[in-house]
Amino acid sequence: MNQVQARQAVLADLQVLAPLLDAYRVFYGSDSDVEAASQFLLERFNKGESVLFIAIAADTAVGFCQLYPSFSSVSLARTFILNDLYVMESYRKQGIATMLLKAAVEFAKDHGALRLTLSTAITNRTAQSLYEHAGWIRDQDFYVYSLKLSA
Repeated sequence: MNQVQARQAVLADLQVLAPLLDAYRVFYGSDSDVEAASQFLLERFNKGESVLFIAIAADTAVGFCQLYPSFSSVSLARTFILNDLYVMESYRKQGIATMLLKAAVEFAKDHGALRLTLSTAITNRTAQSLYEHAGWIRDQDFYVYSLKLSA
């Protein structure tokens, strides 16, 4: 395996992050649109609305994860939502996703977060196995609901 490094992404990484976000979206059934992915990430950077981590192997961006800040009113504490995790197919099974998860966990701890939460597709057994192996526990107490607001 090439030497891989995971670090917090910065605005200068936008050009290499956008194709990764686009590939992630295509994986989940969206149409490819690298420009829209780039604009979306640019907004997140400019508004400070998310924290991104990027994995680099031999000067190539090969994966990313994205955290969104949140809070728990019940616990009166900061939380983060791990909304996105993606590694290019040719770089999977090399520990890169685990490296990105660890970077996200360390960031959340350093910022005093009570917890990280995530959701994944019920059919994505590979991701479920990764999360469970990393110590994440599937929620047995709450159902998740969503309300679609636009097409």
